[in-house]
Amino acid sequence: MALTRELNELACRLGKCAELARSDAMRDLERSVCGCDYGSTSGTTRLEAERIAQLLELRPGAKLLDVGAGSGWPGLYLAQLTGCDVVMVDLPLAALRIARERAAADGLAQRCEAVAADGAALPFRDASFDALNHSEVLCCTPDKLGVLRACRRVARDGARMAFTIIALAPSLADSERRIAIESGPKFVDIEDDYAVLLGQSGWCLQERTDLTAAFLQSMRTELDGMQARADALAEVFGSDEFTERVKRQQAAIAAIDSGFLRRELFVARADR
Repeated sequence: MALTRELNELACRLGKCAELARSDAMRDLERSVCGCDYGSTSGTTRLEAERIAQLLELRPGAKLLDVGAGSGWPGLYLAQLTGCDVVMVDLPLAALRIARERAAADGLAQRCEAVAADGAALPFRDASFDALNHSEVLCCTPDKLGVLRACRRVARDGARMAFTIIALAPSLADSERRIAIESGPKFVDIEDDYAVLLGQSGWCLQERTDLTAAFLQSMRTELDGMQARADALAEVFGSDEFTERVKRQQAAIAAIDSGFLRRELFVARADR
Protein backbone atom coordinates (compact mmCIF):
# COMPACT_ATOMS: atom_id res chain seq x y z
CA MET A 1 0.00 0.00 0.00
CA ALA A 2 1.54 3.28 -1.13
CA LEU A 3 1.13 6.18 1.30
CA THR A 4 1.29 9.88 0.57
CA ARG A 5 4.20 11.71 2.13
CA GLU A 6 1.85 13.39 4.63
CA LEU A 7 0.32 10.09 5.74
CA ASN A 8 3.70 8.43 5.99
CA GLU A 9 5.00 11.27 8.19
CA LEU A 10 1.86 11.09 10.32
CA ALA A 11 2.20 7.31 10.72
CA CYS A 12 5.83 7.68 11.82
CA ARG A 13 4.95 10.38 14.32
CA LEU A 14 2.03 8.42 15.76
CA GLY A 15 4.13 5.28 15.98
CA LYS A 16 6.72 7.17 18.00
CA CYS A 17 3.98 8.61 20.23
CA ALA A 18 2.64 5.11 20.86
CA GLU A 19 6.02 3.90 22.01
CA LEU A 20 6.57 6.90 24.28
CA ALA A 21 3.06 6.56 25.72
CA ARG A 22 4.09 3.22 27.28
CA SER A 23 6.26 5.00 29.85
CA ASP A 24 5.14 4.96 33.48
CA ALA A 25 4.83 8.75 33.53
CA MET A 26 2.59 8.83 30.45
CA ARG A 27 0.40 5.95 31.64
CA ASP A 28 -0.02 7.71 34.98
CA LEU A 29 -1.00 10.93 33.18
CA GLU A 30 -3.45 9.07 30.95
CA ARG A 31 -5.16 7.46 33.94
CA SER A 32 -5.59 10.84 35.60
CA VAL A 33 -7.11 12.43 32.49
CA CYS A 34 -8.98 9.67 30.62
CA GLY A 35 -9.39 6.96 33.25
CA CYS A 36 -7.51 4.41 31.14
CA ASP A 37 -3.94 3.28 30.50
CA TYR A 38 -3.83 2.05 26.90
CA GLY A 39 -1.43 4.69 25.59
CA SER A 40 -4.29 6.72 24.14
CA THR A 41 -3.67 9.62 21.77
CA SER A 42 -7.32 10.72 21.50
CA GLY A 43 -9.44 12.77 23.88
CA THR A 44 -11.86 9.91 24.58
CA THR A 45 -12.41 9.36 28.30
CA ARG A 46 -13.67 6.17 29.95
CA LEU A 47 -17.12 7.70 30.50
CA GLU A 48 -17.26 8.77 26.86
CA ALA A 49 -16.26 5.28 25.70
CA GLU A 50 -19.06 3.78 27.78
CA ARG A 51 -21.52 6.18 26.17
CA ILE A 52 -20.26 5.22 22.72
CA ALA A 53 -20.82 1.54 23.54
CA GLN A 54 -24.46 2.33 24.25
CA LEU A 55 -24.89 4.54 21.19
CA LEU A 56 -23.48 1.81 18.94
CA GLU A 57 -25.65 -0.83 20.63
CA LEU A 58 -22.64 -3.13 20.99
CA ARG A 59 -23.29 -6.66 22.21
CA PRO A 60 -21.68 -10.12 22.19
CA GLY A 61 -21.21 -11.30 18.61
CA ALA A 62 -21.39 -7.82 17.07
CA LYS A 63 -18.44 -6.90 14.85
CA LEU A 64 -16.89 -3.49 15.53
CA LEU A 65 -14.38 -1.67 13.32
CA ASP A 66 -12.19 0.81 15.19
CA VAL A 67 -10.48 3.07 12.64
CA GLY A 68 -7.33 4.83 13.81
CA ALA A 69 -7.24 2.46 16.76
CA GLY A 70 -3.71 3.31 17.84
CA SER A 71 -2.67 1.24 20.85
CA GLY A 72 -6.18 -0.12 21.33
CA TRP A 73 -8.14 2.65 22.97
CA PRO A 74 -11.10 2.63 22.98
CA GLY A 75 -11.60 -0.41 20.73
CA LEU A 76 -10.24 -3.00 23.15
CA TYR A 77 -12.13 -1.47 26.05
CA LEU A 78 -15.37 -1.56 24.05
CA ALA A 79 -14.78 -5.25 23.30
CA GLN A 80 -14.07 -6.00 26.95
CA LEU A 81 -17.07 -3.98 28.11
CA THR A 82 -19.69 -5.36 25.69
CA GLY A 83 -18.41 -8.74 24.49
CA CYS A 84 -18.26 -7.59 20.86
CA ASP A 85 -15.51 -8.59 18.41
CA VAL A 86 -13.23 -5.77 17.26
CA VAL A 87 -11.02 -5.16 14.25
CA MET A 88 -8.49 -2.40 14.89
CA VAL A 89 -7.14 -0.48 11.89
CA ASP A 90 -4.29 2.01 11.86
CA LEU A 91 -1.07 2.80 10.01
CA PRO A 92 1.64 2.78 12.71
CA LEU A 93 2.80 -0.81 13.15
CA ALA A 94 4.27 0.04 16.55
CA ALA A 95 0.86 1.07 17.86
CA LEU A 96 -0.85 -2.04 16.49
CA ARG A 97 1.80 -4.25 18.06
CA ILE A 98 1.13 -2.64 21.43
CA ALA A 99 -2.62 -3.13 20.89
CA ARG A 100 -2.14 -6.84 20.17
CA GLU A 101 -0.03 -7.22 23.31
CA ARG A 102 -2.73 -5.51 25.37
CA ALA A 103 -5.43 -7.70 23.82
CA ALA A 104 -3.50 -10.83 24.79
CA ALA A 105 -2.95 -9.52 28.33
CA ASP A 106 -6.67 -8.78 28.68
CA GLY A 107 -7.77 -12.15 27.31
CA LEU A 108 -9.20 -10.64 24.13
CA ALA A 109 -6.87 -12.19 21.57
CA GLN A 110 -9.60 -14.44 20.16
CA ARG A 111 -12.00 -11.54 19.70
CA CYS A 112 -9.71 -8.92 18.20
CA GLU A 113 -7.73 -8.40 15.03
CA ALA A 114 -5.20 -5.70 14.15
CA VAL A 115 -4.80 -4.60 10.53
CA ALA A 116 -2.36 -2.05 9.11
CA ALA A 117 -4.32 0.05 6.62
CA ASP A 118 -5.29 3.56 5.58
CA GLY A 119 -8.78 4.50 6.76
CA ALA A 120 -9.64 5.67 3.24
CA ALA A 121 -8.64 2.29 1.73
CA LEU A 122 -10.06 -0.29 4.12
CA PRO A 123 -9.11 -3.85 3.03
CA PHE A 124 -12.43 -5.49 3.95
CA ARG A 125 -15.38 -6.85 2.03
CA ASP A 126 -18.50 -4.76 1.60
CA ALA A 127 -21.01 -4.88 4.47
CA SER A 128 -18.64 -6.55 6.94
CA PHE A 129 -19.29 -4.61 10.16
CA ASP A 130 -22.19 -3.98 12.55
CA ALA A 131 -20.67 -0.86 14.10
CA LEU A 132 -17.78 1.54 13.52
CA ASN A 133 -15.89 3.97 15.70
CA HIS A 134 -13.09 6.49 15.22
CA SER A 135 -11.79 9.05 17.69
CA GLU A 136 -10.16 12.26 16.39
CA VAL A 137 -9.30 10.55 13.11
CA LEU A 138 -11.01 12.78 10.55
CA CYS A 139 -9.41 15.96 11.90
CA CYS A 140 -6.01 14.27 11.51
CA THR A 141 -6.34 13.13 7.89
CA PRO A 142 -6.69 15.10 4.64
CA ASP A 143 -9.09 12.64 2.96
CA LYS A 144 -12.07 12.93 5.28
CA LEU A 145 -14.66 12.08 2.64
CA GLY A 146 -12.60 9.08 1.55
CA VAL A 147 -12.58 7.70 5.09
CA LEU A 148 -16.33 8.18 5.50
CA ARG A 149 -17.04 6.52 2.15
CA ALA A 150 -14.76 3.60 2.97
CA CYS A 151 -16.51 3.20 6.32
CA ARG A 152 -19.91 3.21 4.59
CA ARG A 153 -18.79 0.56 2.12
CA VAL A 154 -17.76 -1.88 4.84
CA ALA A 155 -20.78 -1.12 7.07
CA ARG A 156 -23.83 -3.33 6.92
CA ASP A 157 -27.13 -1.59 6.15
CA GLY A 158 -28.44 -0.15 9.38
CA ALA A 159 -25.01 -0.20 11.06
CA ARG A 160 -24.11 2.68 13.33
CA MET A 161 -20.95 4.75 13.35
CA ALA A 162 -19.77 7.03 16.15
CA PHE A 163 -16.87 9.42 15.90
CA THR A 164 -15.40 12.42 17.66
CA ILE A 165 -13.64 15.32 15.97
CA ILE A 166 -12.01 18.62 16.79
CA ALA A 167 -13.26 21.33 14.44
CA LEU A 168 -13.20 25.05 13.82
CA ALA A 169 -16.07 26.97 15.32
CA PRO A 170 -18.36 28.57 12.71
CA SER A 171 -18.31 32.23 11.66
CA LEU A 172 -14.75 32.99 12.75
CA ALA A 173 -12.98 36.15 11.69
CA ASP A 174 -9.88 35.59 9.56
CA SER A 175 -7.53 36.24 12.48
CA GLU A 176 -9.49 33.87 14.73
CA ARG A 177 -9.52 31.22 12.03
CA ARG A 178 -5.75 31.39 11.69
CA ILE A 179 -5.32 30.93 15.44
CA ALA A 180 -7.71 27.96 15.41
CA ILE A 181 -5.91 26.26 12.52
CA GLU A 182 -2.51 26.80 14.13
CA SER A 183 -3.74 25.47 17.49
CA GLY A 184 -5.73 22.46 16.28
CA PRO A 185 -4.83 19.15 14.63
CA LYS A 186 -2.95 19.36 11.33
CA PHE A 187 -6.03 18.79 9.15
CA VAL A 188 -8.60 20.56 11.34
CA ASP A 189 -9.70 22.90 8.52
CA ILE A 190 -12.49 21.62 6.27
CA GLU A 191 -14.53 23.19 3.46
CA ASP A 192 -17.87 21.54 4.35
CA ASP A 193 -19.44 20.72 7.69
CA TYR A 194 -19.16 17.10 8.83
CA ALA A 195 -22.94 16.75 8.54
CA VAL A 196 -22.59 17.53 4.83
CA LEU A 197 -19.75 15.02 4.43
CA LEU A 198 -21.86 12.34 6.11
CA GLY A 199 -24.67 12.90 3.62
CA GLN A 200 -22.25 12.82 0.69
CA SER A 201 -20.86 9.47 1.84
CA GLY A 202 -24.16 7.66 2.35
CA TRP A 203 -24.59 8.11 6.09
CA CYS A 204 -27.68 9.44 7.86
CA LEU A 205 -26.86 11.73 10.80
CA GLN A 206 -28.60 10.52 13.96
CA GLU A 207 -27.07 12.61 16.72
CA ARG A 208 -24.61 15.47 17.12
CA THR A 209 -23.34 16.44 20.57
CA ASP A 210 -21.07 19.29 21.61
CA LEU A 211 -18.35 17.93 23.93
CA THR A 212 -16.32 21.14 24.10
CA ALA A 213 -16.84 21.97 27.78
CA ALA A 214 -15.79 18.52 28.97
CA PHE A 215 -12.88 18.48 26.51
CA LEU A 216 -11.62 21.84 27.76
CA GLN A 217 -11.67 20.53 31.31
CA SER A 218 -9.75 17.41 30.25
CA MET A 219 -7.18 19.54 28.44
CA ARG A 220 -6.68 21.67 31.54
CA THR A 221 -6.39 18.58 33.72
CA GLU A 222 -3.82 17.18 31.30
CA LEU A 223 -1.78 20.40 31.33
CA ASP A 224 -1.78 20.42 35.12
CA GLY A 225 -0.68 16.78 35.08
CA MET A 226 2.08 17.50 32.58
CA GLN A 227 3.44 20.30 34.73
CA ALA A 228 3.22 18.21 37.90
CA ARG A 229 5.20 15.42 36.17
CA ALA A 230 7.57 17.77 34.36
CA ASP A 231 10.80 16.05 35.38
CA ALA A 232 9.60 12.55 34.52
CA LEU A 233 8.06 13.63 31.20
CA ALA A 234 11.14 15.61 30.22
CA GLU A 235 13.09 12.36 30.60
CA VAL A 236 10.61 10.58 28.33
CA PHE A 237 10.47 13.20 25.57
CA GLY A 238 13.60 15.24 26.12
CA SER A 239 13.51 18.76 27.53
CA ASP A 240 12.94 20.59 24.24
CA GLU A 241 10.14 18.32 23.07
CA PHE A 242 8.42 18.43 26.46
CA THR A 243 8.57 22.24 26.48
CA GLU A 244 7.08 22.28 22.97
CA ARG A 245 4.29 19.92 24.05
CA VAL A 246 3.39 22.20 26.95
CA LYS A 247 3.29 25.20 24.58
CA ARG A 248 1.03 23.32 22.13
CA GLN A 249 -1.27 22.30 24.98
CA GLN A 250 -1.49 25.88 26.22
CA ALA A 251 -2.22 27.17 22.71
CA ALA A 252 -4.98 24.59 22.18
CA ILE A 253 -6.56 25.43 25.54
CA ALA A 254 -6.51 29.15 24.72
CA ALA A 255 -8.15 28.53 21.33
CA ILE A 256 -10.87 26.32 22.84
CA ASP A 257 -11.48 28.73 25.72
CA SER A 258 -11.81 31.59 23.21
CA GLY A 259 -14.46 29.67 21.27
CA PHE A 260 -12.29 29.12 18.18
CA LEU A 261 -12.14 25.31 18.42
CA ARG A 262 -14.74 22.78 19.51
CA ARG A 263 -15.02 19.02 19.96
CA GLU A 264 -18.09 17.10 18.84
CA LEU A 265 -19.49 13.58 18.86
CA PHE A 266 -21.38 12.38 15.76
CA VAL A 267 -23.56 9.29 15.51
CA ALA A 268 -24.70 8.18 12.05
CA ARG A 269 -26.57 5.23 10.55
CA ALA A 270 -25.79 3.49 7.28
CA ASP A 271 -28.79 4.18 5.04
CA ARG A 272 -30.49 1.10 3.70
